[in-house]
Amino acid sequence: MSQPLIEMRNIKKNFGRVMALKGVDFSVGHAEVVGLLGDNGAGKSTLIKVLVGYHQPDEGEIYFEGQRVRFSSPREAREHGIETVYQDLALVNLMPLWRNFFLGREIVRTLGPVRCLDRKAMRKIAREALSEIGIKVRSVDDTVAFLSGGERQAVAIARAIHFGAKLLILDEPTAALSVGETRRVLEHILEAKKRGISVVFITHNIYHVYEVADRLVILEHGEKIGDYKREEVTPQQVMDLIAAAAGVK
Repeated sequence: MSQPLIEMRNIKKNFGRVMALKGVDFSVGHAEVVGLLGDNGAGKSTLIKVLVGYHQPDEGEIYFEGQRVRFSSPREAREHGIETVYQDLALVNLMPLWRNFFLGREIVRTLGPVRCLDRKAMRKIAREALSEIGIKVRSVDDTVAFLSGGERQAVAIARAIHFGAKLLILDEPTAALSVGETRRVLEHILEAKKRGISVVFITHNIYHVYEVADRLVILEHGEKIGDYKREEVTPQQVMDLIAAAAGVK
């Protein structure tokens, strides 16, 4: 069996008296799409925040490409190739698309003693990067406020692909999207996988993730209660498992 890209072993995290994670094992293979499922309060977001260094684990070990790591911040995780796209997308509504694409990674050029943004280069690269994975936008000069929810997700995914992500973490990427926009976001996820990028897809909607996931991991009350290859379980069985664990009849 090949070594996974990410392996988290016996991860525990407490917030005061609340045990948010109770010894969770979680792994992601190379070019694998893993659906991370569970009800509200299951521990999904906490697990990912521990992975990327937003929270430090109280116990447990994390391995990235076979090396033990403990990221001190999301920035350090990003430097290793782990990109996280949260529900708010970390996009600035009043900035144009190309500025958002390069947010925190701006290209600058020097004119004598003056350093300034290379706007022409950034526009060109943003346009080409979006086009390369089949994303069509009206203009890279449009402000993000005028983009649809699906277009915003597409920009965030394209940005991660362009900057060489090895692991792409998507937090509820299809929430509040139309059927058509959801379909396009799922296509972008499959495109990322085709390019060798691993994806963690956090969601409440089993039907969305089921279409693209290779494997489904289910959390409830800070514990892992299921880890299945897609062909081993149906969407209904997953929903029944989550409902049973949450005590829903």
